[in-house]
Amino acid sequence: MKFEDIEIEEVDFEAMLEESFKKSESKSDLVTGTVVKIDEKDNLVVVDIGGGRDANLALDEILDDEGNATFAVGDPIDVVTLGRGRISHKAALGRAALNEFIAEYDEEQEYIVEGIVTKKNKGGYVVEVDGLEFFMPRTLSYLSSKPGVDSIGKKVKAAIVKVDKEKGSVVISRKELIERDKAKTDEIVSALLENKDPVVGTIKKITSYGMFVDVGGMDGLVHYSQISHKGPVNPSKYFAEGDEVNVVALEYDKKKRHLSLSIKDANPDPWADIDSIIGVGDTVTATVSNIEPYGVFVDLGEDLEAFLHVSEISWDKNVKHPKDYLENNQEINVEVIEVDKEGRRLRVSLKNLLPKPMDAFVSKSKVGDVVVGTVTSITDFGAFVKVGAIEGLLHNQEISWDKSKNAKSELKVGDEVEVKIIKIDKDAGKVSLSKKALEDSPVKAFGQTHKNGSIVTGTVKDIKDFGVFISLEDNVDALIRHEDLHPLKADELEKGQEIKGVISFIDANTDRIRVSVKKLERQEEREAMEQLNQDQDDSMTLGDAFGDMLKK
Repeated sequence: MKFEDIEIEEVDFEAMLEESFKKSESKSDLVTGTVVKIDEKDNLVVVDIGGGRDANLALDEILDDEGNATFAVGDPIDVVTLGRGRISHKAALGRAALNEFIAEYDEEQEYIVEGIVTKKNKGGYVVEVDGLEFFMPRTLSYLSSKPGVDSIGKKVKAAIVKVDKEKGSVVISRKELIERDKAKTDEIVSALLENKDPVVGTIKKITSYGMFVDVGGMDGLVHYSQISHKGPVNPSKYFAEGDEVNVVALEYDKKKRHLSLSIKDANPDPWADIDSIIGVGDTVTATVSNIEPYGVFVDLGEDLEAFLHVSEISWDKNVKHPKDYLENNQEINVEVIEVDKEGRRLRVSLKNLLPKPMDAFVSKSKVGDVVVGTVTSITDFGAFVKVGAIEGLLHNQEISWDKSKNAKSELKVGDEVEVKIIKIDKDAGKVSLSKKALEDSPVKAFGQTHKNGSIVTGTVKDIKDFGVFISLEDNVDALIRHEDLHPLKADELEKGQEIKGVISFIDANTDRIRVSVKKLERQEEREAMEQLNQDQDDSMTLGDAFGDMLKK
């Protein structure tokens, strides 16, 4: 309850006390009677209270824990008269106990009691404390009197402020303790805010949003963002209830009576002198504190935390989740790869301290080796094949000599494939593989029966800006550049159209063939001229022969 909710009225204290005890404080209502009848059927006990008067007492008041009556007919019994023929033995016991308490009361000693509010009257409340009934005036109760607010049954703590031995009454005050605590709180807060030196507090309660810490008898909240220089943390991972911690006061909200504390401000900020603590390239021991799908947060000590990205956990590029490699509270050695002082961020690497798979691969393999690997992933440009501990790229161009085939049409993840190593780039960590290199090139076979100058006929397969591809026999393609098309024109050609030309270039190693129509025309002209000259030579030789014969 807040102090502003408490209603305080100026009421005559003596009048309230008189109102509360005007019936119960009289000595005459406590009498010693005699049991004259025990009626179990009607659940009552008839008691002679003197003056020829009988009164009824509830049977339950004289039964023990086992249900047996503790009095018999003829036994004397102390009772309190309640009026209208009703009496109470328990009230008499309470009155006797209260009188005993009052008799032993030491005015020099302070008494703090705790009890339950059992009754309410115009003047205040009756609070039962260990079977004794004490009176708490409303103005000393600090209990709300707003409509709908019921204080009956509420547990309260109060101080004894008055004992009237003549009237047999005890007055208690909750207000006394609350105002005393408030004064103590103001004193503690003032000292904490004026002196910014750290003080020792005890953790009383840990929640998801922070911790309540007792400092000198007052509780303050350490928000989870004020626990560590690392940033917001889960307090239950680092502390337990009962732990002692150094704290400083940040602020105090008087209206809400809320004290804010900080643990991190009570300890040196490691980022203020980070350059002398850690640097790029350092190898440090860290403890895994939190695992996420994208990486791992590790505790470096010194109130520092670093991030280990999933790509820095292993040289294996197919790490699905960090939890497959690491677990919480595990100690690992990592290398510092980034110190961002302005952003207060540290990045570390685990794989940098592990043997590089490429080094092991290069020591055992070389270009030209034929190996067996497993397809791990397929992309638009090819497939990645795991060979040992590394992954090599099998490009679409290296799948088959048939250019219509690619990784997606020929392979699937998990397939085992035999490939040839065609390139190793150790510095870049890349390996190029080829499947078609294990097969004879169609161009190579074609080159065994054709050579530069051979006349061939093909059909138009594709028309590009730089030339025309034609399909020749034996499933090989050739390129006719635009400058070699004359007298044909590219924009007048159609796919499937036959073109005749002469081979101008053939290289089985690069799988390339070039054809020229223009050279074919020149070659045909040259061959025609040669044939004509040959024919002329043959005619002149025959004439000469006949001439010689005629001369003879």
